[in-house]
Amino acid sequence: MSEAEDVDDEIVAKVSDYLDGALKGAERDDVAKKIETDPKWKQTHEEIVETRKFMSGMRKAKAPETFTNEVTDTIHKRSRGAFFGRKTFGDRVPFNALLVIAVIAMVTVGYLMWSSQTGSLKVEKKPPAPTPEAPVTPDRVTPPNP
Repeated sequence: MSEAEDVDDEIVAKVSDYLDGALKGAERDDVAKKIETDPKWKQTHEEIVETRKFMSGMRKAKAPETFTNEVTDTIHKRSRGAFFGRKTFGDRVPFNALLVIAVIAMVTVGYLMWSSQTGSLKVEKKPPAPTPEAPVTPDRVTPPNP
């Protein structure tokens, strides 16, 4: 690199810092004075201002919504699975589908338990307690043991 290119890089850096507001005090005043008096500094200043105008007018491009999945799939295909472990069942089937299947299974098991003859989920109805007004009579009388 020649000395002229080094000087140009320094001018570009100083003018850029000046436009960014990074320079303070005497250094800022010195760069402002050089821009006004020196044609090389003035030309550099105009070029940077014009470049910034063009760049600010550019629209920022957004990545498509499927970009991440496409990149991941491409890496997976090209690497033949070297960067990714094997996909588990949960990775291949959506969580919502697993949740629906689990709820259906729980409801089915609950219904089967409720409707079974043992009635493990049924609430047993106790026979009504005898009223105190009615005399209690034993069904069978057993003789006392002598």
